[in-house]
Amino acid sequence: MGIAAIHTDGLTRRFGALTAVEDVTLNVAPGQFFGFLGPNGAGKSTTIKMLTGLLEPSAGSIEILGRPFGAGALELKRQIGVVPEGMALLGRLTAAEYLHFVGSMYGLDRATTHRRTEELLEFMQLANESKKLVTDFSHGMQKKLSLAAAVIHGPKVLFLDEPFEGVDAIAAGMLKTLLQGMIGRGATIFLTTHVLEIVERLCSHVAIISKGRLVANGSLEELRAGVASTLPGAEGERRFTLEEMFLEIVGAGGQEPAQELSWLT
Repeated sequence: MGIAAIHTDGLTRRFGALTAVEDVTLNVAPGQFFGFLGPNGAGKSTTIKMLTGLLEPSAGSIEILGRPFGAGALELKRQIGVVPEGMALLGRLTAAEYLHFVGSMYGLDRATTHRRTEELLEFMQLANESKKLVTDFSHGMQKKLSLAAAVIHGPKVLFLDEPFEGVDAIAAGMLKTLLQGMIGRGATIFLTTHVLEIVERLCSHVAIISKGRLVANGSLEELRAGVASTLPGAEGERRFTLEEMFLEIVGAGGQEPAQELSWLT
């Protein structure tokens, strides 16, 4: 089978009496575009924080690129990129200053950092904002800068937590091109998003988490076959969308319509 790019075994995280993630076991192959889905509060961001070293697991283990991963795995951290949920940018710097800082933190030499900064700012359509501070950027511009910072060192594994949130259609298309190019060069991408259409278009494999536990894991075709096998009369030519599969798997497919609000009807 070869060495997994991301492997977890029994990954668990507790916050006091609350178990946010429970017994999650995953294998993500090198070069895979992997979608990690779940309802709000299901444990997606907590899982990514453990996978990137921001949170210590309460139990279980993590391997990245075949090596044990933890808070002290500095060399491994230099081989991953992260666009976190809150972006965590340094607002009092310009975009170029921020990318120079990030490049130096990853150990890039000054010439390489300068060249890649120029290329990334041009690609992200931020080159004309050279004098503007990051704090004055729109949300979408900050999202693009966050992605630029996550890829400046050429990571082998990229973690994206809601990367398309607040990004316009033109920028989203540009980011998809960048990500597909990374997959073409053999990188592995681990993506969480609420935009299921993006996952369906980009990802080859999907895992679904609900209430902290994995409820589905496999290729899109395997998930379609699994859902079809549980629904009477669905076997034939019916091709389920990812949204239909997601709602069925997390238990929302057969729910009654939500109660209407009297003053809006």
